Amino acid sequence: MTWLKPVTLQDSAVSLVPLSHDHHDALVEAVNDGELWKLWYTAIPTPEKMSAEIDRRLGLQEKGSMLPFTVIDKAQNKPVGMTTYMNIDAANRRVEIGSTWYRKAVQRSALNTRAKLMLLGYAFEDLNTIAVEFRTHYFNHQSREAIARLGAKQDGILRSHQIGADGTMRDTVVFSILPAEWPVVKLHLRHKLNLAEGQTA
Repeated sequence: MTWLKPVTLQDSAVSLVPLSHDHHDALVEAVNDGELWKLWYTAIPTPEKMSAEIDRRLGLQEKGSMLPFTVIDKAQNKPVGMTTYMNIDAANRRVEIGSTWYRKAVQRSALNTRAKLMLLGYAFEDLNTIAVEFRTHYFNHQSREAIARLGAKQDGILRSHQIGADGTMRDTVVFSILPAEWPVVKLHLRHKLNLAEGQTA
């Protein structure tokens, strides 16, 4: 994978490091915070399936379609979730940011804004992407609202896009950010951090 290789992204509070089985136990602890796998409209691993999920993501990395990260909260110095560049289209320089989850304790905090700011910055400023996508389940209203707050625009809804593990049909909502929009989105995200962190970010 020459266009998008494993990389560590970090700022003063958050590190996005290449996913590793070394993170397994801490990720199990994180996913137990809120029992996140019980949300029917998401695909978050159970503690028992965390090792298999790490294998799955690393397998997709080997195939060149995903670049998975472990999200480290520097204040705690431990993993608090996972995120990825996924559905990588190197020929067209497109990526999706997704397969993201955080332990309940850090949800709706500045951590997600920081992580997205780093992922988007690397995508647009280092990889020269022509678009960054976000996709989520139609009924995952928390995720849809969070994506919209980033500054992404809704492209549309893919109806009956996927079959869920329980056999139900998933309608997928697609959002994107384009290079011309990135400077304003970047300014917006930095402003959000300043407000959230008392003008210290």
